[in-house]
Amino acid sequence: MFPLSEEQLHKILSIALSRGGEYADIFLEDTRMSSLELQDNTVSQAQQVMLYGAGIRVVQGTETGYAYTMDMSPESMQQAARFAGSIQRAGSMCHVPMLKPAPILTPDTPMLDPEASEEILLSINRRAHEISPLIVRVKATIAQRMQTIKFVCSEGTGFSDHRPRTTLFISVVLQKDNQTQMGFGSRMYQRGAEFITPELIEELLQETVQQALFLFDAKQIEGGEMPVVMAAGSSGILMHEAIGHAFEADFIRTGESIFTGKLGQRICDNHITIVDDGTQPHDAGMLRYDDEGIRGQRTTLVDKGILTSYLHDRISARHFGVQSTGNGRRESFRHIPLPRMRSTYMCAGEASEEDIIRNVKRGIYAQTFTNGQVQIGAGDFTFFMKKGYLIENGHLTTPLRDMNIIGNGPQALQHISMVGNNLKIDHSAGMCGKGGQRVGVSQGLPTILVDKLVVG
Repeated sequence: MFPLSEEQLHKILSIALSRGGEYADIFLEDTRMSSLELQDNTVSQAQQVMLYGAGIRVVQGTETGYAYTMDMSPESMQQAARFAGSIQRAGSMCHVPMLKPAPILTPDTPMLDPEASEEILLSINRRAHEISPLIVRVKATIAQRMQTIKFVCSEGTGFSDHRPRTTLFISVVLQKDNQTQMGFGSRMYQRGAEFITPELIEELLQETVQQALFLFDAKQIEGGEMPVVMAAGSSGILMHEAIGHAFEADFIRTGESIFTGKLGQRICDNHITIVDDGTQPHDAGMLRYDDEGIRGQRTTLVDKGILTSYLHDRISARHFGVQSTGNGRRESFRHIPLPRMRSTYMCAGEASEEDIIRNVKRGIYAQTFTNGQVQIGAGDFTFFMKKGYLIENGHLTTPLRDMNIIGNGPQALQHISMVGNNLKIDHSAGMCGKGGQRVGVSQGLPTILVDKLVVG
């Protein structure tokens, strides 16, 4: 699959560091992507994409030289190595130890063939129309990415890995009394299509249809500052967008994050613990090794209210004099690695969801969200709540839809007064964008009570 021997890779690393530099690595990739889409009762759109190439990086302090090539011949790779190393000031050549054999972590996972994908999509279409006669349109997509990589670095270490990823997306449009509403849902895992069972299809269809039916009767209310109960699962977007990005150590290093300089300090109540985890099997953010050769791990960011770690790649770890947390990630060989989240969630507390709701006299129960906007440095956010309820005297009453929830991530963290015992990881198709790159992630949350946010 990759034509270069360990000796040739060793020579390329030596060329990359021939002008100086503290560190160099090579990221080789062979990726195949395919998708099949059903729309208007017909499987009509198919796509296939291939990515094949290598990226070479040279690091000196916080400066990076990077070059990539789609030609993996020794000559082309050596030329890319010289280009990546050209940012360095002339200096003594760094010694590169002989490379150890890179362990192969997982065998290849076969892609789902088009005929099998088509049958799954047609079965989704048939079952959707059986569930509700109000359905006027069904759209479903199966997408797969099979990424095989090999990584070596100037420390003499490396690894090879196969990273399968399969996504199922379903949306339905319902019409009732001259109204039209849409429900949608998805699942994404680092595995083959074997998780797309009839039971999973039924679960996802029921979820999407019930979401659309809910919206027919839901309303909007006059907003203002009030308590907000965030439901377990998809509300974890609060952890990812409003809080998680501010823990990424490149924003700490440049002073952009509001959490800069607060390591070891209390930033919220002692019943809150926040984790970024790369070890959950088949999770979208799982990493046996990150894209810089650091073994996947579970990192506690906030331990009982105390900020204990940032999310580090190799550059930020060297800058701060700590070990990398295994958060160096990249979209493909065309991109440099950056500190990125994996699966970010708040650990379960002790309160039941019923007790949390019972403690609210008047507020909002926010259940599902769509898009939002976040200012990473300050942590200010606006999320669009698609589905929720009004809470009155400790009870869920009026169904609500299409309302904004506005706040500040660090302040919201300080205003969390109750944490539920029902942590749920959201395995919807979550892609995180940063620096022009997109990588798979997940997030999670138990039910929490934020004492005050702006609803409008």
